[in-house]
Amino acid sequence: LFLWVNYHYIVSEFFMVASSDVTSQAFFAEYTEEKRSDLIWTTLFVLRTPVSEACQGVIRVLSRLGLEKHLKDDTLDSIRAWFHERQKDPREYAKTIFELAGIKYVVMTNIPFVEEEARYWENQVNFDKTLFKSALRVDQLLTADWETFAKVVFKIEDFNKFQKMVVEGYLSKSELLEKILDYLECWARKIDALYLFASTPAKFEYEENAETPSQDMKFNLPRASELIDKVLIPLARKLNLPIGLKVGACRGVNPDLAPCNGGDGVEVVDTKFLQSLCRKFADVKFLVTFLARSNQHEACVLSNKFRNCHLYGCWWFCNNPSIIEEITNMRIEMLGTAFTAQHSDARVIDQLIYKWDHSRNIIGKCLIKRYKELQKVGYFVSKNQIQRDVQLLFGGSFEEFMAK
Repeated sequence: LFLWVNYHYIVSEFFMVASSDVTSQAFFAEYTEEKRSDLIWTTLFVLRTPVSEACQGVIRVLSRLGLEKHLKDDTLDSIRAWFHERQKDPREYAKTIFELAGIKYVVMTNIPFVEEEARYWENQVNFDKTLFKSALRVDQLLTADWETFAKVVFKIEDFNKFQKMVVEGYLSKSELLEKILDYLECWARKIDALYLFASTPAKFEYEENAETPSQDMKFNLPRASELIDKVLIPLARKLNLPIGLKVGACRGVNPDLAPCNGGDGVEVVDTKFLQSLCRKFADVKFLVTFLARSNQHEACVLSNKFRNCHLYGCWWFCNNPSIIEEITNMRIEMLGTAFTAQHSDARVIDQLIYKWDHSRNIIGKCLIKRYKELQKVGYFVSKNQIQRDVQLLFGGSFEEFMAK
């Protein structure tokens, strides 16, 4: 409950209307998690009507969990007590959420460069792998984050020392790239990754001829494009794994909201990099979703032109009913059922309930609209056809694409 009411969507909404004497510094550094939750509940759910999608999501989930009588409580006390009881058996609670959400499994994005996260895998923490599958998150390749590579892959804490070793020839370019590739392959196998995954940085570009000459290593470590060519693509090919890309986030727009990961924005992107990747690496599969509404039409055209490009979901700022409906209608019109209509995209497990409730309702209406158009000209859709179409849009097309 604390995680959810303090979720970045809701915290950002809270600061839009919060009193000016509630500073972000005090809110994140001085207030307890409980105090923050109480303040958000009072501000957004008691003093205001929870009409935003984020707030309605909270209300819908509480209702589906059987807490209707507490939806208009002035405090979180009763709701908090209910959740406290459920925390005693998190495995059973997870199964309950999955059943209410109507989903078979989720795919986690696991980051091998984060020590705290890696430790769970190193300690072989037991969990239900039929419910929680994994993808290997490799954002650091797309940002060419050599400080992280130095620390985690090469075990060199002092980045200046690492750079000196490169300059003096103790680490050649081929050794650098091979060691990163080996490290990621080891982790992909360890977590049994379903695919590789990354969120592109702002203004991301892919240079098709980006190799850094060995003689220039003293000035430039390999850039993102070369890391894609020499690490990401070879890894995908070797393990026969698709590459998932989330495109269009603009990080750190408002640093004051960074503590809750709520300070990120959206940008319209140039899709030429995706065209280049799909064309150059036709044997590699790309799972792609775009954050900006303005990029959705171009994304449909790309998916129509490249059979190794599969569109999925309505991500983040696009996960609003009006935009889900618009995007889904356009995708059906342009792609038929050869896309994945929605994905969970949840950091808090309870969110699965409302995200899938809302999405099924909207996507169902989009299909009905197309069926009515067919019916007008004498084509009547059967129950089996409807079941097949629904299955394709809600995971079937994804699994078909993965199996190619």
